Amino acid sequence: MAGHGPSAAQVLGRVTLVTGKEEYLSARTVASVRQAIRAHDAEAEVADSPGGALTLATLDDMSSPSLFSSTRCVIVTALEDAADDVADALVDYAAAPSDDVALVLVHSGGAKGSGVLTRLRKQAAVTEVKSPEVKYARDFVAFVSAEFAARGARSTAEAADFLVQAVGQDLRSLSAATSQLGNDFPDQQIGVEEVKRYFGGRAEAKSFAVADHAFGGRAAPALEELRWALEGGTATVLVTSAFAAGARGIARYLGASRGLREADLARELGVPPWKVKTIRDQSRGWTDEGIGAAVRAVASADADIKGAAHDAAYTLERLVLTVTGLRSPR
Repeated sequence: MAGHGPSAAQVLGRVTLVTGKEEYLSARTVASVRQAIRAHDAEAEVADSPGGALTLATLDDMSSPSLFSSTRCVIVTALEDAADDVADALVDYAAAPSDDVALVLVHSGGAKGSGVLTRLRKQAAVTEVKSPEVKYARDFVAFVSAEFAARGARSTAEAADFLVQAVGQDLRSLSAATSQLGNDFPDQQIGVEEVKRYFGGRAEAKSFAVADHAFGGRAAPALEELRWALEGGTATVLVTSAFAAGARGIARYLGASRGLREADLARELGVPPWKVKTIRDQSRGWTDEGIGAAVRAVASADADIKGAAHDAAYTLERLVLTVTGLRSPR
């Protein structure tokens, strides 16, 4: 995770073995080694190659001194794809590395090529940097909290959680978001309000996309948007909240006086003017009885989710199908 990178002394004359499935974290470790070498010697040359494209000849050429500088940074990605003779050569090199070379070997963390990892780990000159797997919701929240801390920023646990809900589960995007917030709020604790100010609209937009499709009677797009939203880390309560808002908007439209101007109708519905057309189109398939049943279905799903009585994804899928089924095709 974020933090201070290594010094040149920690990587020159050594082998940095980067392992793990999180490509973004591994790439960031590689970048930190490259930066350390460039800071040590501005003329240093950097050479990189995927393991599958590496031959003994190219490996020798990459690690040989040039006319400009003897200091080199050699990066081999996808180590698991290296041919046997190249893997043997890398293990041999690790037993007696050159003082002027920083060799970085990146392995994706799968079972393939695990034999060369075992051999490399036995070498005293090899430093392994493991990229932790970020898989579950709590892992992403912990990642965000660590990113804030590494930047010297203070944040609440709720802020970290909301940032994941709003931005989603892409580590690069989350890192960029923490950097922006840390820069803009350097001397105060970052709470949910600060995160909402910058990123709150993203999660809500995803949730309203699901609700709009459902109230429009479009079950397949609604389910697809729901899957994208949940996979992206959108909080389930934001989805039921968007459904509740959608139901209220249609109910108010059905009960509103006819002939109102657009701006007056928007105020009556409690929505921005651009939303009126969407609600008008949706309302054509709804009756008072139908929207009443939809309101009850939303309230039931919301209670289920908040009470953790059911699988949240299943509950929301059922809500989508219930709502689209209540709408009369016209």
